[in-house]
Parts: sequence; C-alpha cells; structure tokens
Amino acid sequence: MTPESHAPTSTDDDLRPGPPPGCPAHGLGPGGLHRLHEAEDLGALYEQLRDQHGPVAPVLLHDDVPMWVVLGHAENLHMVRSPSQFCRDSRIWTPLREGLVKPDHPLMPHIAWQPIASHAEGDEHKRLRGAVMGAISTIDFRSLRRYINRSTQVIVNRFCEAGEADLVSQFTEHLPMAVMCEILGMPDEYNDRIVEAARDALKGTETAIASHSYVMDALSRLTATRRAQPEEDLASYLITHPARLSDDEVREHLRLVLFAAYEATTNLLSNVLLTVLIDPRFRAQLNGGQMTVPEAVEQSLWDEPPFSTVFAYFAKQETELGGQRIRRGDGLLFAPLPANVDPRVRPDLKASMQGNRSHLAFGGGPHECPGQDIGRSIADVGVDALLMRLPDVELDCDEEELRWTASIASRHLVELPVQFVPKPPQDVQEVPNHKPVAAQRSDWQIGTAQPQAAPAGAQPQPAAPQPQPAAAQPQPAHVQAQPVSGPPQPAVAEPPRRKGVWQRFLSWWRGY
Repeated sequence: MTPESHAPTSTDDDLRPGPPPGCPAHGLGPGGLHRLHEAEDLGALYEQLRDQHGPVAPVLLHDDVPMWVVLGHAENLHMVRSPSQFCRDSRIWTPLREGLVKPDHPLMPHIAWQPIASHAEGDEHKRLRGAVMGAISTIDFRSLRRYINRSTQVIVNRFCEAGEADLVSQFTEHLPMAVMCEILGMPDEYNDRIVEAARDALKGTETAIASHSYVMDALSRLTATRRAQPEEDLASYLITHPARLSDDEVREHLRLVLFAAYEATTNLLSNVLLTVLIDPRFRAQLNGGQMTVPEAVEQSLWDEPPFSTVFAYFAKQETELGGQRIRRGDGLLFAPLPANVDPRVRPDLKASMQGNRSHLAFGGGPHECPGQDIGRSIADVGVDALLMRLPDVELDCDEEELRWTASIASRHLVELPVQFVPKPPQDVQEVPNHKPVAAQRSDWQIGTAQPQAAPAGAQPQPAAPQPQPAAAQPQPAHVQAQPVSGPPQPAVAEPPRRKGVWQRFLSWWRGY
C-alpha cells in the first residue's frame, strides 16, 4: 500500500478531524486508519476492521507506515499460494524504498530481507528450502518422542515435590528449548541461560541484542564444530546437504529454525495447558478418551494460533484481493488469528474442529512452516506426559487474574500458576505416570459374610475353633484336594498378561 493510499475506501468519516488523545477513538492515524501496535485487544480490532472493510483492511504500523492486513481465510490462502503475485522480499516494499521505514523501525528485524529460505524466491528458494526440508526429513520421530518424554520427566522432577508451579516459566519455556537443542545438535547448550536469552531476544527488550548475540555465538560454535566433524543431527545434515550451504547460510537457518520453533511451541504448549485447566468440558473429554491430546492441540491451533500475524508479504504487481485494489509494492500482513475465526469458515466458534487441519497456524504455500510436525510432537507428547505425571493439576488463581503480553505478532501468557498433590521424582527412563497406590486385597470372599470393623477401643477376640471333618470329603475330578493339615502351600503367581492392541499402540505412539 503506497503512502497516498492511506484510505482506499472513501467515506464521510475520513474527512472528519482525528479524535483527541484519551477519547475512545484514540489510536487512529492519518486517514482514520487504526494503528495496530496501539490496539489493546487485537482480536476485537480485527473483527471491527472486518465489519468496516471486509476480508482485507488498511492499517498503520509504527511511525504510521501503511500496510494491509488480510483477515479472510480464503484471501490469506490465495496470498500465500500465489507466488506469481505476492512474495516475501521486502526490497520491493514501496514505503521502504521511499524512506518511510527507518533503519531503527521496531519491526525491521522481522521485515528486513535476509538470505534465508523464507525470504527467497525461485531457484534460490528451492535450494535453501530443499536443504532445510532434507535435514528435517532425517529426524526419527519415534526417537524424538522418546526424548520429549525424557525431557518432560527431567523438567517435571524439578517441581513435582513442591505441589505448585508456574507452568510457563518452569515448563512451557523450557521443554521446547531442550528438544530443539537436541535436534540441532547442541544438547549441552541447553540451560536456564539460553532459555532466558531466547525469551529476551524475542521480547525485544533493551538487552535483546546482547541476548541474540549469546544465542548466535552458540550456533556459530555448532556450525564450526559440525563443519569439521559431522554427526547425526540437523546442523550436520544442513552442512552436508548437496545444496552446499555456506557457514553463514547454515547459521542463519539454524537461527530461524530455533527461534521460530521455540516461540511457536512455547505459545502452543501454554495455550493447550490453559484450555485444559479452565474448560471443564475439554478436560472431561480428554480424560474420557473422547478427545486425544493431538486433537486438543489442533483445536488450540484454531482458537489461539502461536503467531497471530506474520510479517510480511509484498505485491509483485497490481492486483485485487478481497475487494481491495492492491498496488505493486504494497505490504500485506498474513494474519492467522482473524483468518481462523472467519465467519465464512467458522460460523459457530463453539463448534468442535476435531479432525480439521485447515487452520492457518503454520501458514501455507511455498513458505509453509517446514517444522510444524516438530512443534506438534513437542506439544502432543509434552502435554500428555505432564498430565500423566500430575493428573490432579489445577489452576491456582482465578482465570481473570491471568496476565498476557501482546504484540502485533503474537500473544504470550505471562504465567500459569497451578497446584497439585506433591509427587515424588521419577526415573527419566520410565514412561511418565502418576503411579496410583493399588488397593490392598482383603480376606473376604464372595459367598461369606463381610467382616465388620471392630468398635474403637475393643480388644481383639480369639478366633473360634473351626470344626474338623471326620474324614476328607471326596472332591470333583477337576479340583485338586487340599491337605487338611501341614504347612501352607505357596501361591502360584499368575503369568503377566500381554498388553492389548490399544495399550501396545499407545506405548508405541508415546515412544516406548
């Protein structure tokens, strides 16, 4: 969208003066357009824009830089699946070419062109994405699920005896980083410091540059080490792929995979666990077997995608989208959050979306997220293992007390305080479980009177002598006679029962 196209749809409201600061309409910019970064409730603003402009709406970014936001499900799909009309190369973005976007613009780290697969086109895109997809295809997902289970055991062991925890800072921010460090080939780098650095770099704080440098130093060491001695990990497969990536290309793609997978999966884990804790129907379905954890994850991807908006696509030619005239060089935001609740595809937001994967949480087209199965595996196995360890986990505050941090790109749960009955640590090699105490068998048998509990303070009475038969009674041929006297015979242990088909499938699915 070019600077002069601030208001592609002309109305009488556009001619009225802007509202004074402090009034309900504050947050409007030139042409009466909404500033996305000033919205307190981005979801509500998207619905307002849908009502006003339809499936594609004009908005403003920081410094009143014009942009389109694509709200419709079909329109988002068309944009990401039409590389002849739209690309991710910001070098053709008109506001950038005309100097409206300063080098220190808050969104430049997201929008600035980089020599990576997600910004490339044509043969270069095929070369770079082919290397990434080839490296990911070498992952043994059964072994990965075992590692996720073990990592969950290690993390839960840190707080299971306390009876309380913050599942965001103590679980959902740690599990994805532990798993991604293992996949990339640097498990020794996983610790609290790299988790804090990743969170800080993604939040864009004053120390974000230093935190980003800390992570990049770890990826640089990994690249140099694997270039000298490849092993069985994603970094090595990127280096040895026939695409012949340079060290800079390897390092940048490792950064992309690490940050994107970490951010998306952390949000996904938090969202799924929150839904389980606050929606009784959801948890009842989950525990009752009517909704599996993978189905619960997909429902969360519909309702609260990890990234609400993705920066950005750019028009390669003049075209039309959602009834709006799009000029060459206009920028467009791919927006999964409003697209997933488009009333044309979800007229009833309360309806279950089980079995439906047509959400846009992982994008689509040539730039669809290549690591989405990694994120799904971490969420599926991690949530299942946590609930097996802490089946009685409950939210330790009112839902209204939960706090979020929001940006144009995503919404993060700040903390998720929970309580549960303290549990002992478990061997990390075991299948996660809550080890219920088996009920003790009594001596009562069917056909005899049930023993009555003795009153408090009563003295135990000696057992009445049992009459002895004069002679052993004959037994049926198929029943072995028991001796009248003599030492008791040891009980014969029953052979262990073989797991049924469903139990064997669950063990295989969970990586055991």
